[in-house]
This record gives sequence, C-alpha cells and structure tokens, in this order.
Amino acid sequence: MTKIKTPSIIEKISDLLQAISPEPCLEILLAIGESEACVCHLETVLGYRQAYISQQLMALREAGLLNSRREGKYIYYHLAKPGVLEILQNAAQIANVDLEKQGSASHKKQCDCPHCAPVSSNLILIEKVH
Repeated sequence: MTKIKTPSIIEKISDLLQAISPEPCLEILLAIGESEACVCHLETVLGYRQAYISQQLMALREAGLLNSRREGKYIYYHLAKPGVLEILQNAAQIANVDLEKQGSASHKKQCDCPHCAPVSSNLILIEKVH
C-alpha cells in the first residue's frame, strides 16, 4: 500500500515563496495591490508584452494567489489572498525599499480599460480647465 505524502508546513511556505519570487510576479502583485487590474493595465504600467503578463498571471492563479472576474471583454485580476500584499510590504521594509516611491512612478501611465479611461478623461479635463 502506498502512503500519500501530505505537504509539510515548510513545503507549503516554500511553494508560496517560489510562486511570488519571480520578479515579474512581484511586480504584478504589487501593481494589483489592494484593488484589481486588467492585463492591458498591467501591460501599460509594467511595460511587458501581453502574452508574457498572461503567462505570469496564469502561474499566480494556479498558485491560488489571484482570482479573476470578467467584465465585457476585460478580465480583472485581484488578490485571492490579501495577506500576500502584507508579506511583500514586510519584505520591502526589511530590504529598506520604499514601495510608495516605486508605486507612484509606475502608475503615471494609464490604459484605455473602463477602470482607467474615466481617470484619464478626468485628468485631461482638469488639465484643460487649468
């Protein structure tokens, strides 16, 4: 009779850290943060090709770290386990990295998805008024 091995606590922690450790995955998780993002938004903010981002999103979904929802032709991704963001924030603090500076620089660009387009339109309107 074969005994089925259940993953140890250490294996589960290791699997989690391996899933989030590739730099593009870290960038995606931080870009999504506490909200949600579509592939076109991630493509605009991070500068990677759509196909590459989709591969990373699939890996993060398979690891159980992201969920998605469809709205028309857009698929929006959000953290399935918000505690992952806290892990990343703590890691940044330990590494003496200011995530606020990193995030503000990368979120100046906007895509044309329904979530971003209203923001872009409002910014254009404000700029025209001033």
